[in-house]
Amino acid sequence: MRQSILSLSEFMYIVCSRAVRHGLPLGTEDTYMNSNLLEVSGLHVSAGEKEILHGVDLTVGKDETHVLMGPNGTGKSTLGYAITGNPEYTVTAGKIVFDGEDITRLPVNERAKKGIFLSFQNPLEVPGVTLSAFIRSALEQKTGKRIRLWDFKKKLAETMQLLAMDASYAERDLNVGFSGGEKKKAEILQMLMLEPKLAILDETDSGLDVDAVRTVSKGVQLYRERVHGSLLIITHSTRILEALTVDAAHIMEQGVIVKNGDASLVDTINENGFGGIRAD
Repeated sequence: MRQSILSLSEFMYIVCSRAVRHGLPLGTEDTYMNSNLLEVSGLHVSAGEKEILHGVDLTVGKDETHVLMGPNGTGKSTLGYAITGNPEYTVTAGKIVFDGEDITRLPVNERAKKGIFLSFQNPLEVPGVTLSAFIRSALEQKTGKRIRLWDFKKKLAETMQLLAMDASYAERDLNVGFSGGEKKKAEILQMLMLEPKLAILDETDSGLDVDAVRTVSKGVQLYRERVHGSLLIITHSTRILEALTVDAAHIMEQGVIVKNGDASLVDTINENGFGGIRAD
C-alpha cells in the first residue's frame, strides 16, 4: 500500500491548527501534548479483600498544585499509596500514567527513581540509618551516580537551615526520638533534597503547631519555586495552603472523586463543610 506523504505546508497547518485550538502559539504543540504529569483513570484499589477506591479519575499537570480533600476514611491516603506503588495496595482495574509512561505495574523503587515522592502522614522510625545517610542513598539511587560527600553535606546543611532544623539531626537515626514537628520537617527536607517531579503530601500539617506549620509551608513553597515540581496535597486543614497558589481542588467521598474545581472550592469547604458540596 502506498503511503501518503505530507508536504511541509500541510504539516505546519495541522500543527498550527491544533495549537491555535488550544490557545497556544505556533511551536508549542509538544508543550500542550505533554502538559499532564499524572493521569489516573478508572482506578480501583484494594487492601486485602476490601476495595477502597472505586474508579478514581485524576489529572495533575506539570508545575501545578492540587489539593485533595474529603472526610476521614474516604480513600485519600490510599490514592497516594497507589500512585507511589505501595505493595500493600493492589490495583485491580484502571491505569496510572506518569510523565507519559504507564507505571501501573512498576514497583515502588522504580516509581521513586522516576520522580514520585510521598510524605507520610505518620513517618516511620528507622533505627541504624541516619537521616543524612538515608537522603544521600536515596539521591544516589535516583541519579544512578555517586555523590561527592562534601557537596552533599553543604547542600544538606543549607537546606536544614532553611527549615530551622538543628544540624545535629542529620546524624541522628531517621525519625528516632524526633518530635512530630521534626518528623514532618525531615519529610520536607527529603523532598527539597530529592527534587521529585511529583510530591504527594499526606496531611503533612496535621498535629503541628502554628510555628511548625509556617516552617513546613515555607519548605513546600521553596519546592514549588525552585524545582517547579507538581504537588498533590492531601489535607483536612488549609493552613499549609496559605502561602501557595492552588491550581485545582478535588473532593473525595467513599472512594471516588465527586467534585473538581479551582481554588475557590477550598474556600467553599472552609465555609460550608463537605455536606454542602454537590457532586459533579
